[in-house]
Amino acid sequence: MNKQEAILEYTLRIADDSLLLGHRISEWCGHGPILEEDIALTNIALDLIGQATNFFDYAAKVQGEGKTCDDLAFLRLEREYKNVLLVEQKNGHFGDTIARQFFFDVFRKLFFESLSKSTDQDLAAIAEKSLKETRYHLKHSSEWIIRLGDGTQESHDKIQGSVDYLWKFTDELFFMDQVDELLIKENIAVDLTALKANWKSYISEIFQEATLNIPTNGWQQAGGRKGLHSEHMGYALAELQYMQRAYPNMQW
Repeated sequence: MNKQEAILEYTLRIADDSLLLGHRISEWCGHGPILEEDIALTNIALDLIGQATNFFDYAAKVQGEGKTCDDLAFLRLEREYKNVLLVEQKNGHFGDTIARQFFFDVFRKLFFESLSKSTDQDLAAIAEKSLKETRYHLKHSSEWIIRLGDGTQESHDKIQGSVDYLWKFTDELFFMDQVDELLIKENIAVDLTALKANWKSYISEIFQEATLNIPTNGWQQAGGRKGLHSEHMGYALAELQYMQRAYPNMQW
């Protein structure tokens, strides 16, 4: 693998995470528990899709095959997507969505802070712009974790159940392979092992305020970064890709 191929793969991973989570969050539009939250979730979805667009645009530039961001977003096969399993999980109830978002937001804030210092000026610029949005996303999900965890007995039990279920997908956020190793040497990519302690520290701090427990089960599920997805991915792509596949080359 050469440097260009590594940058392409690295950028697609970031873009795919944003795209799939943005799609999932967009499914809440019109279904939020309260009007204010309906609007908040829709705006977060728009932010994530915007981030995905920027990273896909750069990936298409790196690839150099004349493809557009829409081609990369909508016209790949399931195993060509390299998003983590966490972001493709179903929305479930509101607590499930918030727990999924919280785990991802904590990681993404730390990740973009580091990526904004990348020697790749394009990645650094996109990360810096995305960081401003991600800080809001983290504030939003953190406040809801505390509100649900330290709320009623029912809300506490439900959000703890969400945390317990989704915890097994969190370790994949820190997946690294030869792509990362090659780019870290060039000071392009982020060394994810350096982020994990801070990620867990922040989660512990918020969980303490929310009276929630970090799961003790150490078993983790992975595969998304290698294109091996959960049963939910195919259904998500069927919705996500429908318009582009039904009406090829359509544009807004």
